[in-house]
Amino acid sequence: MEKFDSIQEKLLEAVAGFHEIPAGAFNIRANGATAARNSTEHIEITPKEDGSGIDIRIKPGTKRESIHMPVILSQTGLTEVVYNDFYIGEDSDVTIIAGCGIHNGGDAASRHDGIHRFFIGKNAKVKYVEKHYGSGDGKGERIMNPQTVIEIDENGYMEMDTVQIKGVDSTIRKTDAKLAAGAKLVVLERLMTHGRQRAESYFKVAMNGEDAGANIISRSVAKDTSYQLFASDIEGNAKCSGHSECDAIIIGDAKISAVPKITANDSDAALIHEAAIGKIAGEQIVKLMTLGLTEAEAEEQIISGFLK
Repeated sequence: MEKFDSIQEKLLEAVAGFHEIPAGAFNIRANGATAARNSTEHIEITPKEDGSGIDIRIKPGTKRESIHMPVILSQTGLTEVVYNDFYIGEDSDVTIIAGCGIHNGGDAASRHDGIHRFFIGKNAKVKYVEKHYGSGDGKGERIMNPQTVIEIDENGYMEMDTVQIKGVDSTIRKTDAKLAAGAKLVVLERLMTHGRQRAESYFKVAMNGEDAGANIISRSVAKDTSYQLFASDIEGNAKCSGHSECDAIIIGDAKISAVPKITANDSDAALIHEAAIGKIAGEQIVKLMTLGLTEAEAEEQIISGFLK
């Protein structure tokens, strides 16, 4: 990729799987500016007039198309806030691959705050994949604060797969969703913290229409002295079904908090929350060690399977 240096190429591969500039619609942001952009017949990407981000408009009926929009920072001390709005036309079926990678080799903090708003039309389907990754041996922090705002119209559907496995020192992750009748939201969050890292996740879902549904699942691993917070707030304002689940592994001197809240404002709202925090069972480690793995390798194998 001629536009990017070797560090940037590694970041693009980590967060978006890039080995070359993709076909189709894409917007690549590097060090606070647009590095590459392409619209298609059915997907239009335009910059906001105030320069704060981009608008992505997907025409009604668009099927089996994808949008790639990674953000990478490789300059120490860079801080940015970006606002991206997605307008998903009725009866569409698209995949959106986003994410942020920060390489910090210096002493000043590097930070990206990304605010993504989704307006999903009737009967539309969206799969949204978001990966966060940090690298670099500098003392400066790598900070990412993603915020996702979702409005799903009647019988719309959104699947959100968000991953943060390595290198992010501090993150506050907020998701706020409103669902109309028949709308569905499915979220799978996977994250791992180590050292002194902090990760806070906040989910707020309001199911406002009949037969709306939400399923929020978080799987996480906290090592060393890191800290994690999972807070979910699910509100049923009509006949609906909602489920949230926090499943976490704690290792060393880490700390994890799960704060569930469910509110039923309708007698036909069915809401469930589950939470489990614990360490890896000793017999699991022993079993894998009998197969020839070291204790460290056995632990890594268990964590890898847990976060898949």
